Amino acid sequence: MANESTRRFRILTLNNISVRGLERLPRDRYEIASDIGRPDAILVRSADMHSMTIPDSVLAVGRAGAGTNNIPVASLSKRGVPVFNAPGANANAVKELVLAALFLAARNVCQAWDFARSLSGTDAEIDAAVEKGKKRFVGFELPGRTLGVIGLGAIGVQVANAALGLGMKVLGYDPQITVQRAWQLSASVGQALSLDDLFARADIVTVHVPLNDETRHLVNAARLKLMKKGGVVLNFARASIVDDEAMLAALDEGHILAYVCDFPKNRLKDHPKVVTLPHLGASTVEAEENCAVMVAETVRDFLENGNVRNSVNFPEAVLPRVPGTTRLAIANSNVPNMVGQISTCLAAANLNIADLLNKSRGEYAYTIIDADGEIGEDVVARIRGIEGVLSARIV
Repeated sequence: MANESTRRFRILTLNNISVRGLERLPRDRYEIASDIGRPDAILVRSADMHSMTIPDSVLAVGRAGAGTNNIPVASLSKRGVPVFNAPGANANAVKELVLAALFLAARNVCQAWDFARSLSGTDAEIDAAVEKGKKRFVGFELPGRTLGVIGLGAIGVQVANAALGLGMKVLGYDPQITVQRAWQLSASVGQALSLDDLFARADIVTVHVPLNDETRHLVNAARLKLMKKGGVVLNFARASIVDDEAMLAALDEGHILAYVCDFPKNRLKDHPKVVTLPHLGASTVEAEENCAVMVAETVRDFLENGNVRNSVNFPEAVLPRVPGTTRLAIANSNVPNMVGQISTCLAAANLNIADLLNKSRGEYAYTIIDADGEIGEDVVARIRGIEGVLSARIV
């Protein structure tokens, strides 16, 4: 079996991936193309992979962005294929657009612009129409208003901190906030005790959570009713986090003042109190480059060293190589005695373990072993044959 330290890798790209990212994959070791047979990894942005046949040769999938709804994560997990993303790489881009949305909603900018563009006549007639019509677009100022931030990951933390700089009061809610993000969050951000508590206390609510069964329609009729009259909702996460029907009803009743989102739909795009943008959250040159660089580096580290970072389906597992050893990387079900069975296979081949790392995450686990001497393909085949082993390879 070819040693991973000398072999060449084949990368299939399903979208245009930033050159800055692809440059992290040296051409003497990586062949990269949008049409390539038996790829070792796939790099993707927005292409829908659910209907495609993913070759058995694929060891990893890298998403140059944060969300992975376009990737069949569950089926890849069962094959022992890590799916990598780029958390935080587009955080500044999304944060800036959320701040722009705050101003769009507070000052009725889009509605006022539409009004101004519709004016006709002489300059004097337009001036008269402006003075008569501008009262329809009276807005409010942000200082002193309370922003409720749901989800305090890379984006939510930046939004919360930036809103403080605008003179706003900020409430945050995220029962799963990481230690890293907690350190980054300003101590001036207040803690909401629950989602209902946040909606009841906030003038403006912004959501920054992934879409799953728990967050689908997180913004619903009951929670919108908890908001103060004249509240504003911003959604630059995923469309289905907000119940559109409930939102439209709250807008029509006059309880909610405005809804700004990144997801145009027929029912939303023409509503006078809704501003829909064409999914611009991460659409900056810098964000695309940052995402591509991050995911290229994590995929490369996995292919060349077996390390797992920023995976959405397997645990973080990073082990420095022991010089003079052969590395074995194994994805397996998180069940008892997996490490014992793998160690037994190595011992039967008179292979000593120099270092070992085993990490688990939910129903899956990942094991990295540095063994003294060479590991034969027959040993790898026996390990692959253990019930619960999803994939195994020499790195």
